[in-house]
Parts: sequence; structure tokens; C-alpha cells
Amino acid sequence: MNMPDLAKLIFGRLTLEAIPYHEPILVGTFIMVAIGGIALLALITRAKLWGYLWSEWFTSIDHKKIGIMYMVFGIVMLLRGFADALMMRAQQAVAFNGNPGFLPPHHYDQIFTAHGVIMIFFVAMPLVTGLMNYVVPLQIGARDVAFPFLNNFSFWMTVAGGLLVMASLFVGEFARTGWLAYPPLSGLAQSPDVGVDYYIWSLQVAGVGTTLSGINLIATIVKMRAPGMSMMKMPIFTWTSLCTNVLIVAAFPVLTAVLVLLSLDRYAGTNFFTNDFGGNAMMYVNLIWIWGHPEVYILVLPVFGVFSEVVSTFSRKRLFGYASMVYATVVITVLSYLVWLHHFFTMGSGASVNSFFGITTMIISIPTGAKIFNWLFTMYRGRIHFEVPMLWTVGFMITFVIGGMTGVMLAVPPADFLLHNSLFLIAHFHNVIIGGVIFGLFAGINYWFPKAFGYKLDPFWGKCSFWFWLVGFYLAFMPLYVLGFMGVTRRMNHFEDPSLAIWFRIAAFGAVLIALGIGSFLVQLWVSYKRRDELRDVTGDPWHGRTLEWSTSSPPPEYNFAFTPIIHESDAWWDMKERNAGRRTDGYLPIHMPKNTSAGIIIAGFAFVLGFAMIWHMFLIAGIAFVALLVTAIGHTFNYKRDYHIPADVVARTEAARTEELAAHV
Repeated sequence: MNMPDLAKLIFGRLTLEAIPYHEPILVGTFIMVAIGGIALLALITRAKLWGYLWSEWFTSIDHKKIGIMYMVFGIVMLLRGFADALMMRAQQAVAFNGNPGFLPPHHYDQIFTAHGVIMIFFVAMPLVTGLMNYVVPLQIGARDVAFPFLNNFSFWMTVAGGLLVMASLFVGEFARTGWLAYPPLSGLAQSPDVGVDYYIWSLQVAGVGTTLSGINLIATIVKMRAPGMSMMKMPIFTWTSLCTNVLIVAAFPVLTAVLVLLSLDRYAGTNFFTNDFGGNAMMYVNLIWIWGHPEVYILVLPVFGVFSEVVSTFSRKRLFGYASMVYATVVITVLSYLVWLHHFFTMGSGASVNSFFGITTMIISIPTGAKIFNWLFTMYRGRIHFEVPMLWTVGFMITFVIGGMTGVMLAVPPADFLLHNSLFLIAHFHNVIIGGVIFGLFAGINYWFPKAFGYKLDPFWGKCSFWFWLVGFYLAFMPLYVLGFMGVTRRMNHFEDPSLAIWFRIAAFGAVLIALGIGSFLVQLWVSYKRRDELRDVTGDPWHGRTLEWSTSSPPPEYNFAFTPIIHESDAWWDMKERNAGRRTDGYLPIHMPKNTSAGIIIAGFAFVLGFAMIWHMFLIAGIAFVALLVTAIGHTFNYKRDYHIPADVVARTEAARTEELAAHV
């Protein structure tokens, strides 16, 4: 084999020209990221934290630490994804009257594709999964999830997928297809570069982690509940988490399959989704939305559970209509599979098909509306305390109802024919995702932060964050409803009609306010850390305690519960306090716990290398990485020395301190 052939086998399509040094924005971004990364590495090295981070966090199989790492990863990716949003809004605010703006069309297309992919897959999904990881085992009285190692591996696979997206910023380019990569635009003929391959492999790698996490949490909820906790005694957040993970396990294999078929079109010359040789691009659209619409409920169902916990706590009442909330959650889970075609009413399926999916879309709004009324009736005649989590909840209820009503409008096929592919649709989608998912995640972070770290988040900066987000959202997206009614289409990077400029400038100002909201949240974290002694509180609120996680110390010990709690009522911890039970001080035994392992991060590292190599057709390196991945995974299965025992005297001392700490708040 001659040298050029060997070089092609090793490096594939990767050349120095793949580095976008001719793009000033990307070069500047790379310099800023490099400076920030070097500064962070230097800070960690100076503080001698590498050993601690590796042994206590990166290799941890403690569900609580993994949940926190999911949240940190989601917040970091939020900064990247929202930076893309700011650039898009700034571009649209200035690109009028022949002014092309500052983003070239091919760069703009990459940005809006990356924005959607990052926000859905690498912001919302990690934040939702992090909340479920942290809270669910504590709520059901379990010491950990069913498969602790799998939990660690799932997290690092998600990170590996995110790193592939980030790599596209500096080596090659990302897809220019929109966040769902419709063919034929994503086909080899129209996108011969590596952008779509980055899209495919980042989602495939991260999708493995998400699917395994869903299996893990289902097994945990079904098999590891405390004695006496029947299904109808589970906390609402656990119920919504169960339904969410059922959707994950059912829907994500569809995404995997459709991306495999698209990969075969691009790598092997098949014609599943081409315009010729028997291909059918609309089959891709059907398959991607059979995953895509359940994905919307994968994101929003857990935050419905968050709002249920928050409303009950800060209204000082039991949740109104527990059984109806459970049934509504299950109905939404089932119906989410019967509405996917409303995303493409304009396909030409005919009146009968469109009518069916329009009706099912309207029906799914009924259980969602029932939840809104349950929260309102919980607040009715309650002693409401408008703490930060409750502010996010009230803001959600108002905003989400508007998004729901516009969704019902779009469920009417004739109306959808007019509004399809317009900015009205963009406003509706963000209305639901921001007003529902993001608001719920911030409510959950503020609500459970005292449980995770032992001190509350600063309320002043929390309220600043809320109001910037709320006002910023309405300024950023209400103008898009107006523009949608005016017929302005999405995915455009410049406009000729100068009368539209004022609406885009208002939207850009709203995006700036949202940026201030994100900044206020980061300041809130820093200020709270500096004032942690002043803000320290076991439960964060005297009325916390309807669900079992508040029966542990804040933060909880590594083993969560020294004794498996026995459940008598749906309000488990409240019942334990009434019975003065659950606080034994004798008879402690050594607690069996699994050890940390580095296998998860190593396997995910090989998966990253495999994905990067396949993107650039570096097939020799891809083969080596795949073999290394398999060997590491198989080798891990033979590692039996992964367990240890926490001595009984250590447990006794920890529980004595916990009992004393809780006694002051019971």
C-alpha cells in the first residue's frame, strides 16, 4: 500500500482545509473557548482537583452525583445553544434593505440547525434526566437506581454525543438541514459534506445513553419501590418519570432506526429516502415524527410532576385530584403516539387521515387541561407562598395555556395549511418548550437544590432570573405570532420587506432579556454558594415533606436510607412524621454499596472516537475504536470486585447527625 492510500485509510476526508480558519466568527469563538478552557484547566490543576473529580465524580455511580453532572452538562450546553439563538435574532434584526447581515447563509443554516439539536438533545434532555436521576430513587425509598454502572455509562454517552456537536464548530461544519434533517436535503447529493454525518453520529451516540437511562429508571421505579408503596401511592413526579421513560424506551429506537437508514443512504448508496430508485422522503418524515412528537412529552411530562410537587408544597395543601393526575399522565403517554402526523398536514394524506390526527390532537389537550385545573384547585384556598419555585409555576400556567391554545389552532388542518412553516409555528413550539419545559426545570432546580447541597438558592437573584425570562419570552416570541399571521416563513436569514424589521428587533430585545435571565441564574448559583452558611436549611421550606426524599438529610448520605422505609400513605414523609416513625437510632448494619468505576467514561470515550472517525471516513481508526469499545465493555463484565461495605459505626454516626438535624424541623 502506497503512502497516499495509507494516509486516506487513516485520515479519510480529514484535511487541514476542514478547519474553518476563513470564518472570522468561528476563529474568534475558537480563541474564546480555548482561552476559557485553558483557564479552567489551569484553575483545576492549581487547586489539585483532578484526583478528586476523577475518583468522586467522573467515575461515580451514585445516582445523586450523576444527576448533578447531568444538570451541569445541560447548563453548559444551554450557554452554547442560547449563544446560537442570540446570533440568529441579531442577524434577523439587521438583515433588511439589502443589508446581508453578519452571518453568511451557509453559516446561518448551521447555527439554526445546531441550536435546535443542542436545545432539545443536549439541554432539555440532560436537565430532565438529571432531575429524574436525582429525585426518583429518593422518592421511592431506594438506595440507588437498578443498574448503577449503566447510569454512569449513559451519562458519559450523552456527553460524548454533545462533544461531537461541539467538535463540528471547529473541525468541519454542522448540518444545514434544520434540526430534524429532512431528506432529500440531508441526502448525499444535497449535503455531500460532513455536516449531516456529525448530526447522525452525535444523536446515535447520545441516543444510546438516553435509551439505556430510560430502561434503568423504569426498572428502578417498577422493582425498587419501598415496601407498601403501591403504584397509586407513588409521588406524582415518580409517576411522570415512569411515563416519560416508557416513552423513551418506545420512541428512541425509532430515532435510531431512521438514522441508521439515513446513514445507509449516505455511506452505502442505498435509496431509502432519495427522490429516485424507489426512495420515499416522506417515509423519513413519518418516522422522525413518530419519535419526535413523543419526544415533546418526554420533555414536558417530568416538569408536570415538578409543578405538582411545587404547587402542593407552596400552597400548603395536598395535591388536588391525585388519581385524575395519574390517569391524565397515562392518557397523555398513550395519545402522544397518535398525533405525529399533525406536524405535516400539508403532506397530502387526504381529508380522512388529516381529520383523524386533528381530532386526536385536540383530544390530547383535554388531560393536559385537566392538570392545569388540578393545580389551580390545589392553590384554591391554600396558604400560597410565592417563593421562587412557585413563581416559575404560576408563570408556566399562564404561558403554557397560551401555547396550548395555539396548538389547538394548529390542530385544525385548514388553519395549519395557512400557518404551516411560518413563524407562528416557531412561536408556538417555543411557547410550549420554554413556557413548559424550561420554566419547569428552573422550578425544579430551585425546589430541590436545598436537598442536593444543603442550602437554598438566593431568592433575590432567583426572582431576577424569573422576571427576565418571563418578560423576555413574551417580547421574543409574541412578535413571531404576529409575523406568522402575516405569512413570514421560518428558516430565513434575511428579509426584503422593511416593515417587518420592528418585529424582529423587538424579538431580539426579548432574547437579550432572556440572556440576562440566564446570567441572573448563574449569579444566583455563585451568590448562593458564597452565602451558603446563611442560606443553609435542611428542607428549604417548613412545609416540605409530602414526599419521601425530604426524610433524608440535606444533602443525603451516599446510601440514601439506612433502613428501607415502609409506606402507609401517599404522602409518605408526612405520614412518617405524624407516626413519629422512620427515625431509628439503633440496630445499624454495614451497608453494601457498589464501587465507582472508570469503565463508563472509557467506553464513552471510544464511542466518541468511533463517531468522529466515521464522520470523516477514517475507517481504520473507527475499526480500532469499535474493537476497543467492545473489549472494554466485555472486560468490565468480568470485574467482580466492584462492591464495598459502609461500616455500621459510620452509618450510626451519620444517622445520629441526620436525626438531630431533622428533629429541629419536624
